Amino acid sequence: MANTIRVEIVSAEEEVWSGEGTMVFAPAEMGEIGIAPQHAPLLTRLKPGEIRVQQEAGEEQFFFVSGGMLEVQGHLVTVLSDTALRAGDLDEAAALEAQRRAEQAMSDRSSEMDFAKAKAELIQAAAQLRAIQKLRGKGRG
Repeated sequence: MANTIRVEIVSAEEEVWSGEGTMVFAPAEMGEIGIAPQHAPLLTRLKPGEIRVQQEAGEEQFFFVSGGMLEVQGHLVTVLSDTALRAGDLDEAAALEAQRRAEQAMSDRSSEMDFAKAKAELIQAAAQLRAIQKLRGKGRG
């Protein structure tokens, strides 16, 4: 068991995935981090992007998170996010539409609050599109 680490990815609605991995990569606020078995305890914020879990058999699991928190404790990595999706569930058309709406809202803003919300939505849509493009490049999308 020392060669793997338990990974749980949870959204506000449901547990998205739970399993064992040999390495976890995540978009931490200060840059991408890698977590191996026996990693030191850690708590960090996540920015929108891709979570990648490498497994013993050589397979990789891909997920999109809208941001959130990542916690490492002992032999467990927990990802908590408002939105977490399996990479295969990402919808490019919906992400493009969300990006278009956010860009429109930013240009037509009526208050700073509207601008901040639109900017956050734009960042999330752009991160989803990057994840989709990255997966296509690997032949998985």
